[in-house]
Amino acid sequence: MQLVHCAYEPAGPGPFPAIFAMHGWGSNALDLQGLAPFIANGRFLVICPQGPVEVEIGAINGYGWYPMRLGTQPDSGQVDAAVDRLNEFIDEACARYPVDRDRIVAAGFSQGGMMAYSLAVRWPERFAALVGIATAFPERLAGLAGDRAALGRMPAMVQHGRADQAIEIARARKSVEALRELGVNVTSREYDCGHEVAADGIRDLSRFLEEHLPRRAA
Repeated sequence: MQLVHCAYEPAGPGPFPAIFAMHGWGSNALDLQGLAPFIANGRFLVICPQGPVEVEIGAINGYGWYPMRLGTQPDSGQVDAAVDRLNEFIDEACARYPVDRDRIVAAGFSQGGMMAYSLAVRWPERFAALVGIATAFPERLAGLAGDRAALGRMPAMVQHGRADQAIEIARARKSVEALRELGVNVTSREYDCGHEVAADGIRDLSRFLEEHLPRRAA
């Protein structure tokens, strides 16, 4: 497979509802993996790919999805190439792991959330839900939106910390507006935290997933 990744697989034969969880800038594939057992009581297959761009952050390098420079907009060609590569990785992962292809969730934190937005808005027919945590809706993405009917069937959850200094909460609120303008049914939650995954956010995410992707009848 073309991207380094890790996976949490529930007990049982599957196929399982699956979350593709993308990490933030400077992190790695293990960053969100530890949350998997706590999301919806561990019933989701959680696949965490690692961004291909090395990021120098000290003694140990981190990773990102496309190059970023403070105060400048990312190169649109590099972003699109990264999104296409991640979309291909999802195809590879679905062939390798017991994924229920009708119940795939695109989720991400910070830059990884921007990747999740890009995937789900461009190809909404392949995702059962969208989750953006401490992230922002890319400005040019509305012009790349896919089928509006499929967008209307895809629920989304947006979570953000009120004290986030990396991505101000105003950008999250604009993200909610942008998604709703595309017809997406958005659930928005704000927390008393910074640029992080809130503990209450895992509880709220679990409820959101249980509501929109309930267990299949035996």
